[in-house]
Amino acid sequence: MAKVKQFIPWVVLAFLVYAVVTSPNKSADLVRNIWEILSDGVSNIAQFFDNILNG
Repeated sequence: MAKVKQFIPWVVLAFLVYAVVTSPNKSADLVRNIWEILSDGVSNIAQFFDNILNG
């Protein structure tokens, strides 16, 4: 089982490199979309706590 845990990150890394090399535009769009989702989530959480604290 330990060998599998060491092998999986390398497979994921190899797939990511393959995806970037074969279609860099789609890979960049994917990263951009993920970044927007994360930043919107953090912004919404901050707005939620701001509304709680300020009534």
